[in-house]
Amino acid sequence: MSTLPIIWKGDADPLAYEEARVGRVFNLRRPERYPLAIVKAREAAHVVEAVKIAIEKECRVSVRSGGHSWSVASVRDNAILVDFGDFHELTLDEDMGVVQVSPSTTSAELNAFLKPKGRMFAGGHCPDVAVGGFLLLGGVGWNARNWGTACEQVLAVDVVTADGRIVRADANDNSELYWAARGCGPGFPGIVTKYHLQTRPLVRAMRSSLYVYPTTKYRAVFEWVLKLTPTFDEETEIVMISTHPPGMDELHLMVLFISFKNDEDTAKHALQPAEDTLPSNPVLHWFCQETDLEKEYVGQAHANPAGHRYHCENAYIRDGEDVVSVLEKALTTSPSKETYTFWYPLAPWSRRELPDMALSLRADHYLAMYTICKDATGDKACRDWTKNIMDEMKRYSIGAYLGDIDLQIRTTKFWGDEQGRRLMDIRRKWDPQGVFCGYLDKGDRSGVDGLDNKLDG
Repeated sequence: MSTLPIIWKGDADPLAYEEARVGRVFNLRRPERYPLAIVKAREAAHVVEAVKIAIEKECRVSVRSGGHSWSVASVRDNAILVDFGDFHELTLDEDMGVVQVSPSTTSAELNAFLKPKGRMFAGGHCPDVAVGGFLLLGGVGWNARNWGTACEQVLAVDVVTADGRIVRADANDNSELYWAARGCGPGFPGIVTKYHLQTRPLVRAMRSSLYVYPTTKYRAVFEWVLKLTPTFDEETEIVMISTHPPGMDELHLMVLFISFKNDEDTAKHALQPAEDTLPSNPVLHWFCQETDLEKEYVGQAHANPAGHRYHCENAYIRDGEDVVSVLEKALTTSPSKETYTFWYPLAPWSRRELPDMALSLRADHYLAMYTICKDATGDKACRDWTKNIMDEMKRYSIGAYLGDIDLQIRTTKFWGDEQGRRLMDIRRKWDPQGVFCGYLDKGDRSGVDGLDNKLDG
């Protein structure tokens, strides 16, 4: 075992400590919270040692995989932060198509590794999102409406427990941890050091169609895509985004179809129904354009720029609601040119029977707001707009997805009733002393009890 790479608050160079504290945090809205120490883990033994030091010092442990947590939950006062930025593992069993991967591995890194081997993994849309937090949250990745969430492809996890042991958790061994690891989010009662993931065959002919309209055509555009969605090709992702496209000063609606096929003719056939029925006079339009994950990652990186301040919110909309009316304000207004809001249909996945796992809340319609500003002068406008939209929308919501929300600002329902109770029981069983920091709600009060899983408002 190598010497523990640990930086102690007060002992280290202030610049080195600050870089270790928040240097890998994506959201520029960085907190005034200060860990007791940061462990820059390079192997599982470092994680075990960090947990044992925390037990000895009677402090808590937090974890950072990739730093995209909107509440920056990894940075906690007087805790030991385990940062996986220097922990790298990627191996593939080519016969089984199972990849073993460390938590800090990003979606882009994982797929770059898999592509020459003829495989892919439907991870996060943003290229720099690490798999660790993404999978714990559930993972609404590429083509989730058809392929399901990424955590459904988790076969096993290697976990450091609250008493400093390393265990393997899967459907047969330590199955409670395996159940929780698929959808519990930052309240997982352990530290995952390795994921065992089922990959899928590489798609050979990704194609996309794009239709851009002014928001004055909101109803016509949304009603068009709503009518298409229930019978649309099941290997095609659909999303409608409210954004300021590059070079345009006004807010527009972008409807994007991405087809995951293995030949161009099949992709063209899948995308044709949208082309045959499109509303008139799009301001920008292409049909069945060649693309791949690398190209899509470039667009996602542009839409989610580093060095900005993020205020994120989301809602699952109750099935049967007039979704066009419910989402109109969210999709036709914006507090900044950087902000984007998107509607993402989740049927048919939302209507299937799920595996037995913590992830359990879903609806046909998902709305997320990525409210973004360049500096602190834009915080109030972004924060107020996001709150006002959510205050109006939550009466139509059945809850939210843990990945696109700041729990310091709002908690709501995240799991089914039974699953929420079971999850909190598992947390208390596996971490009764609260060694792991868990959910970062307002005032960091949730502790061992976790979240109440109740709708707000």
